[in-house]
Amino acid sequence: MRWNTQTARGEAEASTEGAPLIPLAGLLRAVRTPEFQGITFHEVAARSALNKVPPASSMPFRWTINPYRGCSHACVYCFARGTHTYLDLDAGLDFDRQVVVKVNVVDVLKAELARPSWSREHVALGTNTDPYQRAEGRYALMPGIIRALAESGTPFSILTKGTLLARDLPLLKAAAAHVPVGTSISLAMLDPELQSVIEPGTPTPSARLSLVSKLRDAGLPCGVMAMPILPWLTDGEDHIDALFGALAAAGATGVTAGALHLRPGTKEWFMQWLAREHPRLVGRYRRLYGNGAYAPKDYRTWLARRVNAAKARHRFAGAESFGHRMNGTPAGDSPENSIMLRPAAVQEELF
Repeated sequence: MRWNTQTARGEAEASTEGAPLIPLAGLLRAVRTPEFQGITFHEVAARSALNKVPPASSMPFRWTINPYRGCSHACVYCFARGTHTYLDLDAGLDFDRQVVVKVNVVDVLKAELARPSWSREHVALGTNTDPYQRAEGRYALMPGIIRALAESGTPFSILTKGTLLARDLPLLKAAAAHVPVGTSISLAMLDPELQSVIEPGTPTPSARLSLVSKLRDAGLPCGVMAMPILPWLTDGEDHIDALFGALAAAGATGVTAGALHLRPGTKEWFMQWLAREHPRLVGRYRRLYGNGAYAPKDYRTWLARRVNAAKARHRFAGAESFGHRMNGTPAGDSPENSIMLRPAAVQEELF
């Protein structure tokens, strides 16, 4: 369904004949609907579906697919916010409310997978913005992507906060019979009050824990990306222990945890949020992060000890964690080695 009866700023701008809201190459139309108040979907015809990760990247995969750009999850800390500036959009509200949808991504992907040169390397989904954000319930791009990858013999993995993934469990089970399939859920906090203000568009922590159990009940491995751990907000020993205990009870097969990092675009947006919600912490964060994006090594080492102790208590030590991996090798799962997408890894071709 493409909301054929809906308009964006009038019928003209909802069609290919109207002036675009933003100058996007391949723009077909911009759509607003009462179901998504305040959000505009920019439907585009993408020229490519598979994005190659730069060779210098530390990622454990070489290919990604991002059916959406921008994300209605609106996570204040999202590392991908800065990528919206590549589209001449801002990294704040535009990232949350101006969502680019590659409506032809399945057809383009099938053509790319059919090329003789395609070597069936691992493909990662969820590396930039969430493929199971709310728009997926309408556009339903992921079933076609899953089928295309499985039918071509291409292994893949998915990282998501979206409980809509449960819709595709039968497809994922069928795909796993033919190719390696990895699934990971992003969940780094249990407090629903904190979650509702820092990840306002995401499913609740309890809903995501339930999704972990559903994936395990379906016979699929399910790691958890417990990132970011937030200094002075979610890095307490009690919080981390409770989180890892809940993940173990849900059946998670492993956990990757690491500290918040604040790149340009994300840092400004996060610090504005912190000033509103936790003004007493602003000075501490400024001292901790200084002019850089990453917490200092001594903090990360301290956090690693706390995380590793919780892993040992809940029998996660040595377990595979993050679902994105290359050549069967699990990604490093200590906070010192945890996967954090470098800027080069997310500067992908949009079309």
